[in-house]
Amino acid sequence: MYKSLIQSEKYRFFRKIFGEDSMNVLTIVSGKGGVGKTTLASSLAVLLAKEKKIIVVDCDVDAPNLGLSLGLKDNNFCWQDIQTSERAQLIEERCIGCGRCVDVCNFSAITFDNKRKIPVFNKFLCEGCGACQIICPANAIALKKVKNGRIGVATSPYGVKVVSGQLKMGESGSGKIVTLIKNKAIEIGEKEGSEVMIVDAAAGIGCPVIASITGSDFVVAITEPTKPALNDLKRVVSVVNHFGIKFGIVINKHGLNDPMSRKIANFANRQGAEILGRVPYEDDFVKATVNLIPAAKYNKKFEAIFHNILENIKVAMGI
Repeated sequence: MYKSLIQSEKYRFFRKIFGEDSMNVLTIVSGKGGVGKTTLASSLAVLLAKEKKIIVVDCDVDAPNLGLSLGLKDNNFCWQDIQTSERAQLIEERCIGCGRCVDVCNFSAITFDNKRKIPVFNKFLCEGCGACQIICPANAIALKKVKNGRIGVATSPYGVKVVSGQLKMGESGSGKIVTLIKNKAIEIGEKEGSEVMIVDAAAGIGCPVIASITGSDFVVAITEPTKPALNDLKRVVSVVNHFGIKFGIVINKHGLNDPMSRKIANFANRQGAEILGRVPYEDDFVKATVNLIPAAKYNKKFEAIFHNILENIKVAMGI
């Protein structure tokens, strides 16, 4: 599965080189949660949809909520179960009770039942690495595919096609699910002639974020004027720089801490990145979220703010 996902990314990369893939990918990231990433993504989506054919992707598979921001509920999606991870399972009749699998497991997912003289596998701790399978002298361990998530597709009340994914509770493999979601969105986007794909990534710098950033044409890093947010912004920017992707920064909750906002602007200047816009802190943003309305659709003031950010992004991307 993982190899096929990588090959799919490479396939799109070469298609872009030869001019066969005209869909631009814009990814929204943040170093920490709660800084307004989904608010920005949903507002950009409804505004850009007035001008271009777009598709949006919710890659925060641990806590997807982009659909909610676009007026969608769970039952509006057409869901499909997916399998991107494996777990070790014992073939009991072959087991000789040597216990070598217990010793080799680095995740403490295997204990030994002294009464039954067999290993016991904890499905919540198993990472599916396969070390136990390799070391077993009796070939008594198999890696089995598990349904660890799902992918859903829906069209929002604003006419925006949304592709979302969700990791099942207690499961692993979020990075692989993200790549699968993106590939599904690319497939749909190419069939429908989408010009832009907007990706709402997870917060942080982990596997889901790396999978979200991969293949992007431009990244928007959104932050807020607090020290933790600035520190986490620097971390996520280092990941973006690692992939050599051009990026810009949006400061949310602007006005809460002007000295910290200036530090963010100074950091952007040192990075050669543009401050694409500043979003003020207002209670109406909460009201928009509660009512499942994109902020840009909630009032004219918010629409003007996000329209300005969108125009700056379009210039930076050349679209």
